[in-house]
Amino acid sequence: MNLMILSPRIWFLVGFAGCCLLLAIGAYMQFEMELEPCPLCISQRLAILATGLVFLIAAIHNRGHKIYAVAATVSALIGAGISTRHVWLQHLPPDQVPECSPGLEYVFQHFPLADTIKLMLSGTGECAQIDGVFLGLAIPAWTLIAFLLLAGFSLAPFWLKPLAENRD
Repeated sequence: MNLMILSPRIWFLVGFAGCCLLLAIGAYMQFEMELEPCPLCISQRLAILATGLVFLIAAIHNRGHKIYAVAATVSALIGAGISTRHVWLQHLPPDQVPECSPGLEYVFQHFPLADTIKLMLSGTGECAQIDGVFLGLAIPAWTLIAFLLLAGFSLAPFWLKPLAENRD
């Protein structure tokens, strides 16, 4: 199948669907498997949501696809950075893991927004706990892979187009 038959709008719509699938998997893990998300997990979900919204806007809008592609890539790479921090925390020796913080509900009610955001992005002891492993990788590692795929996916139409033109 020639991927270049897909217009950038369709390509971005597929990216949006991928982000929706990732968010659905996260919701399934939280509500069905009863895995409580840590602050970094929630931050990663917000980055997936932001990337998905950029994909959706790009699919709806018929101009500026390169700008949207860069915006989606930046959003996905920010999410990859958060996932990288999460993976790093999970691989720390137990004596170097930061202390656990109060629950996010308590933090949202009693701390300023800037402190809450800092807590969500830095991660704490509960972020170092490994709750699920699939094919040898923990959930944050799979999320990191997903973010890197989303970043590449958002730019792929512009990498594939010159390749298709060079074959002609």
